[in-house]
Amino acid sequence: MNPAAPRALILAAGRGERMRPLTDTCPKPLLPVRGKPLMQWTLEALLRGGVRRLVVNTAWLGDQVEHHFGPQRLSDVRKQLSIKEQFELHFSGEGHDFGGALETAGGIARALPQLGEVFWVLAGDVFAPDFTFTQAAVDRFTASGQLAHLWLVPNPPHHPGGDFGLSPGGLALNQADTRYTFSTIALYRRALFEVPWCDIPPGNPDGVVAPLAPLLRRAIDAGRVSAALYTGRWTDVGTPERLAELNATA
Repeated sequence: MNPAAPRALILAAGRGERMRPLTDTCPKPLLPVRGKPLMQWTLEALLRGGVRRLVVNTAWLGDQVEHHFGPQRLSDVRKQLSIKEQFELHFSGEGHDFGGALETAGGIARALPQLGEVFWVLAGDVFAPDFTFTQAAVDRFTASGQLAHLWLVPNPPHHPGGDFGLSPGGLALNQADTRYTFSTIALYRRALFEVPWCDIPPGNPDGVVAPLAPLLRRAIDAGRVSAALYTGRWTDVGTPERLAELNATA
């Protein structure tokens, strides 16, 4: 495996309350979307983008996720995508270690020792089949010196108020007349999850539960977060209705 290849964290630890009763017995990452598990779409996109070390955080029904994406499934994916190099998939078992999910910042801090100086993060329940993960994006971000780069999307009907604005110079804004929704797709620099920005020790040994939004908003206020608008297909697969709509339009 190329040690310089980009790394990524797929967020898959949530309970999926809004997706119940489907997620009472099946973790959201394994719900079928157009013929394959939802998280597999994300996994394959990252592999096509050159990522060769992936970490998946799990909690609710995490054993099912780990069992499904075992060696045989990964071998099949590798053959399907004609990937010659080896890649690694590791699990950050928050449920096993702490009895539940650590939220986004807590989960990233927990996985930090397995990630590089710059890494991708995105939610495993987001369907964005047109998004491409490129080395060029990683290189631009690395050279920028910013702490994070977010991809924003036009606001979906279930989130009309959006999350962040976008300046003409490409900075994320906390206050703006026009706000967009955070797609969950982002590049981060390790430094964002270290002092002085984050006081959780790398590896999060105490299992601190911490959301990402306050951390991001502080960095945005300091002008350290860039952003771009992504207008391809994107769905937050958060309810049975959205899942059914995706599968009906396959």
